[in-house]
Amino acid sequence: MKLSDREWTVLGVLWEFGGAALGEVTRALESETGWSRNTVLTYLTRMEAKGLVSIDKEGYPHLYRAALSREDCQAQARDVFLQNVYRGATGDLVAAFLKGKPISSQEREALRRLLDEMEV
Repeated sequence: MKLSDREWTVLGVLWEFGGAALGEVTRALESETGWSRNTVLTYLTRMEAKGLVSIDKEGYPHLYRAALSREDCQAQARDVFLQNVYRGATGDLVAAFLKGKPISSQEREALRRLLDEMEV
């Protein structure tokens, strides 16, 4: 599932709080988005229907939580990007990033260690 920029923004707040009431989510998003309480509620409701948000309606106020972990969403987005842009070629992706921006000697050593650990 491809997340919109706005869905990433809402999920970011939910991941940060671990669970929050509508008012808390609205306040957290207000400076970045300018969204009203109703707009935030609309996003949360639509995202629940998509399986991105869970709503605990047992108490009051209702608690909103991300239904997926940040890591799961990042992995999915990474896989879609890798497939769409680099036709699944991980090496080409890494090479493009390394050619585009130099890395420090510490980053280079960490990358070498990671590659060595991946050897089978």
